[in-house]
Amino acid sequence: MKPIKDEKTYKDSLKRIEELWGAEQDTPEGDELDILLVLIEAYEEKHCPIPPSDPVDAILFRMEQMDMQRKELEQFLGPRSRVSDVLNRKRTLSLPQIKKLHKEMGIPYESLIGST
Repeated sequence: MKPIKDEKTYKDSLKRIEELWGAEQDTPEGDELDILLVLIEAYEEKHCPIPPSDPVDAILFRMEQMDMQRKELEQFLGPRSRVSDVLNRKRTLSLPQIKKLHKEMGIPYESLIGST
């Protein structure tokens, strides 16, 4: 096992993870899997960063999870026209709206702040 410094080592490590997947903990294979997962995560954080989510996408995703209708967003965002403006990306979220969405719908602040 060696540090992951290039794409080839990264791909080889992913292949090895597939081979080790399901290994029992506290076994040599399980320990190797744990170490490889840490190395992969560090490599991906540096070379494959995930951009912040779009606040509207985060709201729509959470609405789908909660089986909510647009009308139900009025309690967090204001009148129907404001809900429409936010969901159509014509208006950004205000701080009070962000706080309500976080508290009441459980949407992470990072997702709501995203790229606004």
